[in-house]
Amino acid sequence: MQQSGAPGGRGCGLFPLLAVLWFQGVYIVLSLEIKAAAHVRGYVGEKIRLKCTFKSTSSVTDKLTVDWTYRPPGSSRTESIFHYQSFQYPTTAGTFRDRISWVGDVYKGDASISISNPTIKDNGTFSCAVKNPPDVHHNIPVTELTVTERGFGTMLSSVALLSILVFIPSAVVVVLLLVRMARKSAGLKKRSKSSYKKSSIEVSDE
Repeated sequence: MQQSGAPGGRGCGLFPLLAVLWFQGVYIVLSLEIKAAAHVRGYVGEKIRLKCTFKSTSSVTDKLTVDWTYRPPGSSRTESIFHYQSFQYPTTAGTFRDRISWVGDVYKGDASISISNPTIKDNGTFSCAVKNPPDVHHNIPVTELTVTERGFGTMLSSVALLSILVFIPSAVVVVLLLVRMARKSAGLKKRSKSSYKKSSIEVSDE
């Protein structure tokens, strides 16, 4: 009886320790948090920034990796377009060849990239994955990119905004200067009339 009781006692003593380790393991798994914009809008030919930030309880080392993937609209196929681990490894094939640039700083928790010369064909879903061992399990946020032509309406609104910011203040300044000049002119006329003296001929006529 004593021998059978000993293993049971050790088992009871190990259970709290295992429970503590299990909870610590869950904390490590969930300690890496990644954030990215859900929707990004861009225009054809204008560089687009895809922002991705992360927070990790572990210090950043050369083991940290960043992976960006792309999935076309209505497709289940994904392709790797960028990889980072101490150095930048943009894709050398496919649609995004020579168009992906690293604009992040992993020591500041930034894993962002940019797309140069975007076209409507770049529309789709982009995913940002970061691993910073021992923090390797995390959420993977996705960003829906919509690229459109900058239409006449957008250009017109830009011109209107420029007019508001430049021409209207200039017009106000001109009006204020004209009002000031008019008041100054009226004051000079008033002073000239008050200082007018009649000649000797005008006095004799009276």
